[in-house]
Amino acid sequence: MTQLRAIDVDQWPRREHFEHYRQRTRCSYEVTVDVDVTAFVAAVRGSAAKTYASQIWAIATVVNRHAEFRMQLLDDGSPAVWDVVHPMFTVFHPETETFSALAVPYDDDFRRFHDAASATMEQYRDDVRMFPQDDRPRNVFDVSTFPRTSFTGFALHVEDGSDHLLPIITLGRYREVDDRTVMPMALQINHAAADGFHTSRLLDELEALFADPSWLR
Repeated sequence: MTQLRAIDVDQWPRREHFEHYRQRTRCSYEVTVDVDVTAFVAAVRGSAAKTYASQIWAIATVVNRHAEFRMQLLDDGSPAVWDVVHPMFTVFHPETETFSALAVPYDDDFRRFHDAASATMEQYRDDVRMFPQDDRPRNVFDVSTFPRTSFTGFALHVEDGSDHLLPIITLGRYREVDDRTVMPMALQINHAAADGFHTSRLLDELEALFADPSWLR
């Protein structure tokens, strides 16, 4: 059973940083980058895999590698880390011009996750409620898309969002840059949970997954 485990702050190297960004300077930061997905796009086209489900698996894989992106506050405001976090992602309903947010349990086996995500999207294809699932877990992080727009900057303003420690990720439409295919990706990160180093590492690891998409097979 997945648990939310308290961090031993007395032994935690980031204790001072966490307390600073929780008690003195509450803030989050946003970064928008172009992720090179050239090899990934070619591999998806040559496979039976669905692009969106594959993108979500890759993102969830690198998010789950690192405790700083699985953090949540306990009731007393102290930091804790989930054993695993699951992606909650948006799907668009063209007939109503609205979206639903769906959660799928993360699985480190790509094919199992891909098939579960695809089945969930199909199951709720005609259900236009914003949150159609009755059994949404607490340990989710958000992924959404601008499916028709390729952006170079994105800002999400969450009112009273300083207690939200999990990352929020937004994807944009592919575009071609110097014979490469890139995907705009915006991340909102709570500074109490992660610094620039941690976010840079996540992005490097994600780009490495997309550069070697042998896991699609």
